Amino acid sequence: MKAILKPLLSPLSLLLSLLLAFTGPSFAAAASPDEQVKATVNEVLGVLREHKDKRALRQVAEQKVAPQFDFQEMTKLAVGRSWSQATPEQQKALETNFRALLINTYTNALSQASADDKALEVQPVPANAGNDVTVKTRVRASSGKQPIAIDYRMSNSSGAWKVYDVAVENLSLVTTYRTSFAEEIQRNGIDGLIKSLQAKNQSLASAG
Repeated sequence: MKAILKPLLSPLSLLLSLLLAFTGPSFAAAASPDEQVKATVNEVLGVLREHKDKRALRQVAEQKVAPQFDFQEMTKLAVGRSWSQATPEQQKALETNFRALLINTYTNALSQASADDKALEVQPVPANAGNDVTVKTRVRASSGKQPIAIDYRMSNSSGAWKVYDVAVENLSLVTTYRTSFAEEIQRNGIDGLIKSLQAKNQSLASAG
């Protein structure tokens, strides 16, 4: 079960993916997604400098990061074909626990991160790109390490941009989990996946 739910993305890559998501209530619905990325960097780096307590970090994640993600769509895509076979109760449990998995992973990684050596480059999104876009970014470190390419796949279906997938170095977060979720469902069914997610969340919540 431990191997089943271990993502292919490193904790730092997942951190960077969630860390530079579109945070805060100050973004107008009409703002372009690339503008949202640029606007969020200073706020997020400020959070990193000021909050190292695990509870405070989790609160920041819940308040600033979570509302900007379409967790239902992400869960649906990650579960794949088995989503339609799940009952409404199972779908809700899957979404709740997948959301918690991302938030808990984010919080644990964030508590070990430094805000001083991050920088972000954002490629502009064409004005006529439509309501489904990919915001391409590169995160660089002053330590001389190679920049990390992070792409945010976003949709605007209700007047606000929401993230429904993140790709780190062309590796999709949703696709990564889809593979491990499918293996767990094949072995233990949908309820088995829910139990595995719950166990992983308990482990992450008590870590450190």
